[in-house]
Amino acid sequence: MLAKDGEGILSDQLHPLAPHHLPGFITAPGDTDVWMVVMGVFLIVAVLSVGNFYLQLHSLPERMAHKSQKLQFEIVAVLGLLALFTHVHLFWIGALLLAMIDLPDFGTPLRSIAGSVEKIAGGPSSDVAAEEPGEAAHAPTLAVKEEPKPRAPKKEVHGHA
Repeated sequence: MLAKDGEGILSDQLHPLAPHHLPGFITAPGDTDVWMVVMGVFLIVAVLSVGNFYLQLHSLPERMAHKSQKLQFEIVAVLGLLALFTHVHLFWIGALLLAMIDLPDFGTPLRSIAGSVEKIAGGPSSDVAAEEPGEAAHAPTLAVKEEPKPRAPKKEVHGHA
């Protein structure tokens, strides 16, 4: 509190009930509160750091499944989004487990088997089957059907058994 002395100048005097040694976090009127500024900056940095860590941890299954098959990656991504927006942590755990599992590729062998069966049955070749249905109707057919070659008779081999 400022008091007016006899010469008209204000002098600094403490309130009679105030302690003589004030702690460092109490500032004089009009001064910048340094501790409040430091804590404000610390709070902003802490909130941004925790948020960044949370989002990095949340996208962990998606980053793990990025190297896998497309279908597996999409399922993991959808489970991750469901976990983010619904706050059901079981979706995130499921996405993490699915990202860790290496699913076998069933599509390639099945396509190979289907192509071989079509060749045996005399169906359309794999080139024509690979085209889109719209393109196959408009494109001229250039495939010439070959006559099957006659097979030579098998020679009988007499075994010991």
